[in-house]
Amino acid sequence: MVEIERKFLIKSSDFKKNAISKARITQGFLSTDPERTVRIRIYGQKGFITIKGKGNATGTTRFEWEKEINLKEAKQLLSLCKKGIIDKTRYTIPAGNHTVEVDEFFGENSGLIIAEIELTHEHEQFERPIWLGEEVTGDKKYYNSQLSKHPFVEWSI
Repeated sequence: MVEIERKFLIKSSDFKKNAISKARITQGFLSTDPERTVRIRIYGQKGFITIKGKGNATGTTRFEWEKEINLKEAKQLLSLCKKGIIDKTRYTIPAGNHTVEVDEFFGENSGLIIAEIELTHEHEQFERPIWLGEEVTGDKKYYNSQLSKHPFVEWSI
């Protein structure tokens, strides 16, 4: 129940050529407390509730608990979430022995594209696709819980 991941910005849309799947995601937050976030997510036609703990000093590792829930219940819980629902498409791309998940955001976060790669330990090496850009691991403004409160369209204001 520990999540270890690194996040990157994207340099080009070339990742779409290698995507093996894509799905629309709608998610909201019941809690965005820095010590724990509680997220409701509709991923394709499935519902999920997720609790994430505070990250470590580098932002790569934190507690994560997720459970699939009934789609109808997920929709009902989504209506209780705080303002700032996240809307994105997630692309899944193989990269060597790993999988990179790329989120292309819409709505108030339109224009933002972030890649995540889950690892088995913090310093694990991985094959880096050429379209991966600047690493933003640990930069809290790229957390979905923060994007729901401070969306990308507001960053230059």
